[in-house]
Amino acid sequence: MTRPPSARTADATATPDAGAHRLRPLALGLAVALAVVVPAALVTGAAAPLALLDPGPLVRWGLPAVTTVSNLASVTTFGLLLLAVFLAPERARTDRRGTARRLAASSAVVWAVAALLEIVLTFADLSGTPLTSASLLPQLLSFAWSLETTRVLVIAAGLAVVVASTVVSARGRAAMTWLAAASLVAIVLHSLNGHAAGSASHEDAVNGLAVHLVGVSVWVGGLAALVVMRRSLGRDLGTTVSRFSVLATWSLAAVALSGVLQAWIRLGTLSAVLTPYGLVILGKVVAIGVLAVLGWRQRRELAGRLTRDPSDGRAFARLAVTEIAVMGAAMGLASVLSRSLPPVPDALPDPGIAIELTGYPDPGPLTGADWFLAWRLDWLFVTVTALAVGLYVAGYVRLRRRGDAWPALRLVSWLVGWGIFAWATCGAPGIWGRVLFSSHMVMHMAVAMIVPLFLVPAAPVTLALRALPSRRDKTWGPRELLLQVVHSRALRVLANPVVAAAFFFFSLAAFYYTGLFDLALTTHTGHLLMMAHFLLTGYLFVWVMIGIDPGVPRWSPLMLLVILFATVSFHAFFGVALTGSTDLLAPDFFTAINLPWGPDPLLDQHTAGEIAWGIGEAPTLTLAVIVAVQWFRSESRETVRLDRQADRDGDAELAAYNARLARLREEAEHLDPR
Repeated sequence: MTRPPSARTADATATPDAGAHRLRPLALGLAVALAVVVPAALVTGAAAPLALLDPGPLVRWGLPAVTTVSNLASVTTFGLLLLAVFLAPERARTDRRGTARRLAASSAVVWAVAALLEIVLTFADLSGTPLTSASLLPQLLSFAWSLETTRVLVIAAGLAVVVASTVVSARGRAAMTWLAAASLVAIVLHSLNGHAAGSASHEDAVNGLAVHLVGVSVWVGGLAALVVMRRSLGRDLGTTVSRFSVLATWSLAAVALSGVLQAWIRLGTLSAVLTPYGLVILGKVVAIGVLAVLGWRQRRELAGRLTRDPSDGRAFARLAVTEIAVMGAAMGLASVLSRSLPPVPDALPDPGIAIELTGYPDPGPLTGADWFLAWRLDWLFVTVTALAVGLYVAGYVRLRRRGDAWPALRLVSWLVGWGIFAWATCGAPGIWGRVLFSSHMVMHMAVAMIVPLFLVPAAPVTLALRALPSRRDKTWGPRELLLQVVHSRALRVLANPVVAAAFFFFSLAAFYYTGLFDLALTTHTGHLLMMAHFLLTGYLFVWVMIGIDPGVPRWSPLMLLVILFATVSFHAFFGVALTGSTDLLAPDFFTAINLPWGPDPLLDQHTAGEIAWGIGEAPTLTLAVIVAVQWFRSESRETVRLDRQADRDGDAELAAYNARLARLREEAEHLDPR
């Protein structure tokens, strides 16, 4: 008798060779990737002996292979965790999260081992030391952390080891989400290595590669997870494929756009396409084009067919195996590109001190017109701004189309806030803020204190919760994830007004009076972390003061005003201290850059203190006025509510209060007859 498809699917997961059957497509992808690495390495010269300090053929051939294994294992681990939490419906009498967790543990072990081997092979390649040399291990232990390339690999491998050692015990969705985030961070860290790290267009190259890696991780990892989990998904395969297709579309856009940016930076001219490096890039373009066609077919045809007939999993398997193979080829080509010399040199012949310290040339003197007309687009900040505006507008349009009201003033506030952010990061404050303390302080005050004043009243969380659909199958969609964050214990602590205010001010002081300021001025990672810190701490502080989005319980307006004025005092003290300081902050940077047209660094620091004091007062006063207005409106609404209740019940509350006073008076007279 023929069993129903669901029974066959359920039984298939229990067969002894099910695990091996799951891993066959991944093995095929790895085999194709390695098959591409070898000939491509020959074309680009990656496998040719070095003129000096040749580490031997084992290192030259082994490094691309190990890197490819590490890449595939890392994205597979991330994809399995992503599928378990966000894509695959959880049904009764199934443990899909447990299955995904166990498979992720296996791939994480492979990833951790390959990542550790990658450290050894990379150091041997950099130092020209063969693996058989007795001096390799002592040199590795002594210098691995001091070299930026191997330091990044050590951090990424450490995260891989953490994920591999903890993923088995991570049974909740929150824990698996944190492990997925750690996996993605470890993958994106590799953007700090390779040609992006040494490029003359350093920041654009690193940003583009980071976005590229995120897109590839979601795309390749999600597809790999679907392949190995397809039998366990059973009748929910169509639903899971549909959800993955949405992510794959976003990933395709990220990979394509970042790939174009990376290719232009590395090639420089169209004629460079015919170089060996350009031919490898063309191979990647062809692979991405094939994947785009296959993804379109999956989204347009296969997802609907699987929803109607879950037993048609073989069609998905065939398509997925093809995609895995093409992706493996693309990742193999990427490994070769990371070790090949591009047509555009990694550094300018005479960069100048400004480029060496900041990654950008000396912008020259700052004029009054430059505050409005000067722009230098940072593609990461432009992309973040465009996404934030686009998603908010999409939510606004969705609400209006279904007949729900949403104040247009909130939309305007959101647009203005992100417009100021774009100006602060890509306009004059972002350009001259890399070399002048005073311009840097304008950027800081704009991002941390002015931008949140417009973003918080726009109530983006409320809009998202109203516009996003909810899920009822025990997975986390965007709406569920947002609710988890809003009601998390961590946010409950951070959103305490005292904690938020202290974090806002003391992190400000700690940033400028420690080496963090110098790190933010001289490194791209430090600059990005600084900008994220400014925006998030400012948004959190403004949100606990005047936010209308759901979250932790709000404090009374009186207490908020007390905390606000205390914060104002501390902020004013910081500005005054900076204005009257005699010691230069980040002295190594400002002394070394020595701008021929610039002001005296200490005088410019005093100007920065005046800006912090002056600009900081206006937003704080605005916050105080908004808190007072909200207090007045709250009291007015409460008065109206009490009046309406009194009209309904004949002022029963007042009568009960008077009766209570009468009883107290009678009791007092009884105790004291006089």
